[in-house]
Amino acid sequence: MKRLILAAIALTCAVSAFAQGTVVFNNRVAGTLLTHIYLPQPGNSQLSFSGNGSNDTPTGARDWTAFGLIGASGTAQAGAYMSVLLAAPGAGASVDTLVPSVPQTTFRTGTAAGGVAPQTATLGNVAPDSTIATLAVAAWDNTSGQYSTWALARTAWLNGLIAAGISPTWNQDKIGGVANPAPNLINSTDPTQHLSSFNIYFAVPEPSTFALAGLGAAALMIFRRRK
Repeated sequence: MKRLILAAIALTCAVSAFAQGTVVFNNRVAGTLLTHIYLPQPGNSQLSFSGNGSNDTPTGARDWTAFGLIGASGTAQAGAYMSVLLAAPGAGASVDTLVPSVPQTTFRTGTAAGGVAPQTATLGNVAPDSTIATLAVAAWDNTSGQYSTWALARTAWLNGLIAAGISPTWNQDKIGGVANPAPNLINSTDPTQHLSSFNIYFAVPEPSTFALAGLGAAALMIFRRRK
């Protein structure tokens, strides 16, 4: 009997050690939160906007009339675009330190276009019942089928190959676990901290190290010839 009790205690400790926080990954919660994720602006695909508009909750002043919603063209488009919740423990973490949660999701259509297909996200790097965590949402175009994860998509995005984007970060309180239910994407004690609407866009690729080295070598050769 004593061995069984010790085994049960050990199992409980092991489960606690590997437990992870949870959040409701849904940007359409009636009366609580309503945001949208938009396609690149036609004719200006490198423009990055964020902020809630007049049809969002909480209401904001951002004008999104020139942008189309992801999923507005139907199920083919909604299924080809992907989104994931990013997280890091503590408040005010840098966006570069945020880690993708699981699972990823796709988008909705019709009147729910611009909304992600709801999931309960598990935060692999945030403990259950954490007081605070830094969150953001990433979205990207996987029409080609080549970028099934955010890690792949981020690299392609930064190289100018696909459209993608990341929402502004916010501080999320009362992370779900044992004591707390999974919260919506808005801080319950500071409602100014929440997921905001944003658009995906084409990033301007930064020159690679090799390209910069090549330019430097070319400039040196020109300088020597002129001498």
